[in-house]
Amino acid sequence: MSPRTWRLLFWLGLLLGAVLALGLLRGILMPFATGFAIAYILQPSVARLERWGVHRGLASLAVLILFLFGLAAVLVILVPVIQGQIVQLIAGVPGFVQTVQKDLGHLIQLLQRHLPAEEAGKLRDVVGAKIAEALTWLAGIVQSMITSSFAILNIISLVIITPIVTFFLLRDWDRMVAVIDANLPRQSLDTVRAQARLVSDTLVGFVHGQALVCVILAVYYAIALTAARLSDGLALGVLIGVLAIIPILGVATGFVLAIAFAASQYGTWSEIIIVAGIFAFGQAIEANFLTPKLIGERIHLHPVWVIFALFAGGTLFGFVGVLVAVPAAAVIGVLARFALSRYKNSSLYDAPAADGETPANVTRLR
Repeated sequence: MSPRTWRLLFWLGLLLGAVLALGLLRGILMPFATGFAIAYILQPSVARLERWGVHRGLASLAVLILFLFGLAAVLVILVPVIQGQIVQLIAGVPGFVQTVQKDLGHLIQLLQRHLPAEEAGKLRDVVGAKIAEALTWLAGIVQSMITSSFAILNIISLVIITPIVTFFLLRDWDRMVAVIDANLPRQSLDTVRAQARLVSDTLVGFVHGQALVCVILAVYYAIALTAARLSDGLALGVLIGVLAIIPILGVATGFVLAIAFAASQYGTWSEIIIVAGIFAFGQAIEANFLTPKLIGERIHLHPVWVIFALFAGGTLFGFVGVLVAVPAAAVIGVLARFALSRYKNSSLYDAPAADGETPANVTRLR
């Protein structure tokens, strides 16, 4: 085999081994993946303090403490409000169920007047069975979230291990980069460094763009939900902005919470439809303007690929996969574009004819 073939097999084997290791260890990845993500975001601030003469370890500790204080402040504001809303939601469930039952009763009576008795009875049985299945499924999810020892262990490890991992990564960031650079193959050094810079620029663009989207969504939903007279709409808007760190999933979770709170607070369909309209308008603006302009142009990913990445990451690695799906897809996009450029410059893409010239009757697709 040629040296180029050996290098290709080496990198493919290394990639396959990394994917296999991540799959085997996905149950413990959350605090480490989260710590790496936080360290990547905070590293420029630490580097700036270090340039100002602050010791690297002290700068890492100071930046991390400020970040944790900011996160704690957000939680102190949001958790009591959301807790109160959940209590209110639970208290309002019986009344909302009665309203739904009343509306369904009117609908069934209307159908009974236009359908044969046998068909109306089948419809009533099917609707009742589906509602029971939905309630059982929802109750099972809530119970598993509350009682799952693995979920509790993940939360504990996230709270305790993540700050420790983040600090060590921040403190030793330059040293780790230097070690990795020193072990890169010398014949491909310039290529690897160039692609690493593209990957870094792409990730920075994603972080900045997603942060802007989160802020804009938080302001919009806070103002709109408050104007719709939803209790604590301001806090709920901030929560939606925080959850929007994960594209699509954040707004979807916020939509479910807002509809549930509106149902428990109002108990009528008109106000619920208004809240749903607020989210429909916000999602239209986000999907057609904010995400394409602030994120899509920076990471060069089509929205369909973003959705696919979220589902694929969640299927393969659970919540951690969802958290890192879009950045990972952006990195894969950079590497795929590099591989495509190499392919187009190779003989596989444009092999010459036997006489050394391209036949005139061959149409090239450029």
